[in-house]
Amino acid sequence: MDNNVAYDKAYKFAIRIVKAYRYLCEEKREFVLSKQLLRSGTSIGANITEAKGGISKADFSAKISIAYKETLETKYWLSLLKDTGYIDPKSFESIYEDADEIAKILFSILKTTRININQ
Repeated sequence: MDNNVAYDKAYKFAIRIVKAYRYLCEEKREFVLSKQLLRSGTSIGANITEAKGGISKADFSAKISIAYKETLETKYWLSLLKDTGYIDPKSFESIYEDADEIAKILFSILKTTRININQ
């Protein structure tokens, strides 16, 4: 998969994150964890965008690596929000699966890029 697929999925995921943030603030009155979720969840696509403008393979790889780590962080915040009762299990499963899919795509891109850099 190329980084355009990753970008498209990350952008749609960011929209879900923004909506989740709005819900958490307005309905659950939760402001701290949800802000962390908003930051990490929306930065995935931003880092993919930066990677697309990378000036070298190493720069591209570094930005994809950051996007991958932000995805892992987002999964952490989602789990914490679920386990503290702010997100119901069904909603959690849906959004967590999306995050997991993005993480797998980014890891694949990262692995391929690192192989290409070392050749």
